Amino acid sequence: MTIQHNDPTERALSNDPDSRHPLFSPLTFTEAAHLIRLALTAAAAQGFPATYDGAGAMVVTPPAELALTGSGPEIVVGLTNLARAVSAHSRHRWPQLVEEHLAHLASSLLHGPPPPPADPERELFLRLAAARSLPPEWTASAPEFLPGLLSVPATHENGMVAMHLDPSDFGMTWPEAQRIGLANLRRLTDTVDYAEYGDVRVAVLSGSSFAASRALVLDTVLRESLHVENPEYGVLVALPVRHLLLVHVIQDLSVITALSMMLHLTGHAHAEEPGPLSPWVYLVDKDGWHPATASEPDEDLHFRLTPRMLALVDELRQLE
Repeated sequence: MTIQHNDPTERALSNDPDSRHPLFSPLTFTEAAHLIRLALTAAAAQGFPATYDGAGAMVVTPPAELALTGSGPEIVVGLTNLARAVSAHSRHRWPQLVEEHLAHLASSLLHGPPPPPADPERELFLRLAAARSLPPEWTASAPEFLPGLLSVPATHENGMVAMHLDPSDFGMTWPEAQRIGLANLRRLTDTVDYAEYGDVRVAVLSGSSFAASRALVLDTVLRESLHVENPEYGVLVALPVRHLLLVHVIQDLSVITALSMMLHLTGHAHAEEPGPLSPWVYLVDKDGWHPATASEPDEDLHFRLTPRMLALVDELRQLE
C-alpha cells in the first residue's frame, strides 16, 4: 500500500508538515498523511485494496465478483468529510472511526444501494445537498433551492441517510416526491440553543442531519421552534453544514452584530465540519432569499453588505 505523491500539495509535506492541508482542512499535512494511511489500511482489511489519488480521494478496487455485477473496476471514495469528522476527536480514536467508516462503505459495496422506500408517503423527506458533492448526471432533475444547493428526496434509518435521485424507482414523479418530502420534513422537530453576545441572540438549530434542510420549511421553523410569525423585517439565515441551521430574527440595528456572529459561526462550521453546504448568510424577507453580504468574509471578518441589506440597515437606522 502506498500513498501517491503526484499532487504538489502532497509533495509539500516535507517542507511544512504543520500547515493546514488545503484538501483536508482542518488537518495539517502530517495529520492528513496519517489519515490517508489509516483509510488505505482499513479499506484493505475490508477486502477492498485502494490507493490514494493525490486529490482528496481513494481509488478503491472492488473484488472481481462485484465488478461483474456492474459496480465498475474502480470506485472513487472522497476522504474530505472523513477528515472533518475525525478532526473533532483525539488521534488515538482515529483508527476506530476510520474502521467504522470503511466498514459502512464495504457494506454498501457488498449489498448495493439501499432499496427504494417501501412506504414513501411516510418515509420520504426532502434533504438539502451540495450540488458539487453529486455527479451532475444524477441530479439533472433535482430542484435548486439556493445557488449550489439541491433539494432531493431522502430516507433515514438507524442513523443512515439515503438519497433517492430517481423517484420513479418508487412510483413517483419529482413534483410528487417534493410535495410528500416537504410535508414530512415539516413534521420533524428542532433542537434549539442560542449563541449570545450581549443582548443579541442567534438561534442555533441542530440535533439531526436534517437540521439545515429545515430551511426548506422556514415558516414552520419560525412558528413552531422560535415562536415567531411573519417577522416585520425578516430574518438572517445560514445553513453552513447539514446538521446546523442558524437563524436571527431582525428587530433593530443589532442585526449587524448578529450578522458578524453568524458569519463567524458559518465560516468555522463550513470549513471544518462534515457535510458542508453553504458559506453564505442570507437575508430572508417577504420577497424570498437574498445574500446578506456581497462576498464571503475574509479571515478578519471584513465583509460588504449587499444593496438590499444596506437598504434594510438604513430603514432600521431611521427607527432609532
